[in-house]
Amino acid sequence: MGQRAGRITFAGIVVIAALLPSDGAWAANGAYAVDAADISEVGSCKVESWLSTATNTDFSAVANPSCAVNIVRPVELSLQTVRFRSDGDWGTILAPKAKWNIIPTGIGKLGVSFYAGGAFDAATGENLAAFAVVPATYRLSETMRINVNAGWLWDRPRDRHYLTYGLGFDWKLTDVLQWTIEAFGQAGASDVPSVVRPRFQTGMRYRPNEIFSVDLIYGRNITGENANWITIGTTIRFPAPEGRPEHQRTGHL
Repeated sequence: MGQRAGRITFAGIVVIAALLPSDGAWAANGAYAVDAADISEVGSCKVESWLSTATNTDFSAVANPSCAVNIVRPVELSLQTVRFRSDGDWGTILAPKAKWNIIPTGIGKLGVSFYAGGAFDAATGENLAAFAVVPATYRLSETMRINVNAGWLWDRPRDRHYLTYGLGFDWKLTDVLQWTIEAFGQAGASDVPSVVRPRFQTGMRYRPNEIFSVDLIYGRNITGENANWITIGTTIRFPAPEGRPEHQRTGHL
């Protein structure tokens, strides 16, 4: 692998660690790294997309279509496409993922899910990474919840294993506005300090109806580098014909 290809591969692994997780039906887009335990209703689909740009000129554009289906039990399937620029080099990653809810969430109780997937270089087909995460959600009320993530990431080209972690808080301020704040990162042996540097994001979501929402997010070091990031994201939802879960119909978290 050449020096340029090595830089692209390494940048891709960092992008994977920061951007792969995607949230459930109501939270603030896959641009947020701390996931919730909820999954979408079987039969529903959505398309998440976002653009992120940093003060050091790094850039990423992401499209993440997903659908929830019943394969023995409900599972949410997604295929994230990431086009990114890091240190002047460009790359494209494809990242399929499957997510299962194990314990449903509810006010005053802990919900748990599990997701796993991989990441591939779109140009060469090289397997770049594998990952698995356990998100847990505790709902404080109809408008507030805490999300905790613990997981594993394998950087295949370097054969490095990392522990991933995250802590987030979601608060629905009004019927159409939601605020999210989170800290996340990865731990493990690395010859590049930025890989294991903790990261931070906070943002607001505007959701005027059940179908569409838009997010404005500020992040610090979201891909490990010493930079500030601004993200604009949208979500378009296609509900299941039979309707939506009660907490979505009422506008609650």
